[in-house]
Amino acid sequence: MRKQLVALSLAFSIMLLATPVSSLPATEVDKGMLFGGQGTPVGNASSNIQNLSDLPAVVEVFTATWCENCVDVEHALDEVEDAGLLQQYHVHRFIGETQDPFGTLDLDSRWKEKYGWHSPPGVVFNGTMQKIGSVSDDGTLENEFTNLSKRDLGLGQGTTSFTWTPVSNASGTLAWNLDIAEEHLVNATLNVSAWVVEVGADFEEGSNGLGTYPHILRSIQVIGNELQGSSTVAIPSAFDGNDLEVHLIYEVVPDEPEVIEETVEEKEDVDTPALSAIATLAMLGLAVSISQKGRQDL
Repeated sequence: MRKQLVALSLAFSIMLLATPVSSLPATEVDKGMLFGGQGTPVGNASSNIQNLSDLPAVVEVFTATWCENCVDVEHALDEVEDAGLLQQYHVHRFIGETQDPFGTLDLDSRWKEKYGWHSPPGVVFNGTMQKIGSVSDDGTLENEFTNLSKRDLGLGQGTTSFTWTPVSNASGTLAWNLDIAEEHLVNATLNVSAWVVEVGADFEEGSNGLGTYPHILRSIQVIGNELQGSSTVAIPSAFDGNDLEVHLIYEVVPDEPEVIEETVEEKEDVDTPALSAIATLAMLGLAVSISQKGRQDL
């Protein structure tokens, strides 16, 4: 009997492994859009200007050091990044983790609020298209990620300038100037953020075998909501080494539609006809009842 149970268990396991994993196509996200990605090592003074049409896709990656499928996704993203089409920012899962030192509660909560709660891997392109899982819906992950990176945000012929001035090991000043058509900001809010990234950090205990984990997003700091300005940015300590970078990211968030509340007067106007009809019917019923009673008395 025991041998039969073992055989059945083994057969069931083989059946599960043989079952093909269905691919999940990328889906649209209605939380606005991200663009930018200009950056520099935090210790280097830097200034540059780019056309909006030339910016690589801003790609947020939800990952974990125990996630084996994440390795396939990240290797495919590396291939597309080498072609100059995207800039990666890795958000490590934090909530409930005991095997990943790179996540933070703030970034984990932000991911859940913007993109929903799911297990890694997950990839979001420019804040507008989300791909969950590691099975391609377009032949290969490289093909799918390439096509998603090339999606046009329609930003037009504007420019963005980025200037970074280090102040100390723990801070610096980021200045920006965004030239963009006003039509993109109608009924929307512009958030300007500094994203601090660690190029790579070692964690040999990571069970997916990667060893060195790249593009780790350390913090997101909102520094303004105007087309131009400057702000001080705090720099966290690196996990290891001296390879922190600061990046400029723009986020355009649609305004929440205004909810028009009904006033008391409007409610009374709506309710009055119904109440009048009920009162009229009641009075007619009373009149009929009195008439019938009068006939009975006769």
